[in-house]
Amino acid sequence: MKKIVNINRSDRHILLNVACKLAKDAGNQIMQLYQKEIIIKKKVDSSPVTKADELADSLIFKGLASRTPEIPIISEERVSNGKTPDIHGNVFWLVDPLDGTKEFITRTDEFTVNIALIESNVPVLGVLLAPALNECYFTDGYGAYMIDGDGPKIGISARRMPADEPIIVASRNHRDKKTNEFISQKKGGRVVSVGSALKFALLAKGAADLYPRFGTTMEWDVAAGHAILSAAGGGIRQPDSGNALSYGKATLYNPHFIAHGIE
Repeated sequence: MKKIVNINRSDRHILLNVACKLAKDAGNQIMQLYQKEIIIKKKVDSSPVTKADELADSLIFKGLASRTPEIPIISEERVSNGKTPDIHGNVFWLVDPLDGTKEFITRTDEFTVNIALIESNVPVLGVLLAPALNECYFTDGYGAYMIDGDGPKIGISARRMPADEPIIVASRNHRDKKTNEFISQKKGGRVVSVGSALKFALLAKGAADLYPRFGTTMEWDVAAGHAILSAAGGGIRQPDSGNALSYGKATLYNPHFIAHGIE
């Protein structure tokens, strides 16, 4: 496969429009199924999957493959079926067609469609759509933005973390001992439980300060939110080394991380 180098700003803007349109179309399809009986199946790893996951994946994959045939696509559903493309080039898509399947099943509304573009191991473009909340967050690497409902595009920014009483977002379904220990060390920290990649959106728009994650995550869970948060002035670091997350690892698993606002 041809190696792609240095997608310029104009190209990124075009690709962002493609990703936003596909995320919206997938979100519409997901919401049609959200109103019906949800039939749950199990993947090989015993995690749940629904028809909404599969149809959204198919729609996004076909759309990206048609518009950008030269860019490999890694998606959660295809990897779970043993389909992982060669990503030795420095650019590829990372897709989670329905992040927060458990939230979808339990109808909390806290699920998202995540699409990210990776260049040289860094997420440089991201779309995070919450279809049940009618919110969309996005970046092409040059500023972070959101659209709430039918409103206008507005710029968003992470906030500087306060010295005390930070707002800490934690997973609704994956809270563990290390997370609780981290929270206990933050003076006056207030915890907000949120599902899916919406935690990154809260950080990016300055509604929260920290998101500690000491459990298992995959690259497609995090990449879109990482791109948006970075463009909003925040970031993600590994708690032991302080290094940022990188993408395109052989296993596609992320190390533990702390997502944060402006430090």
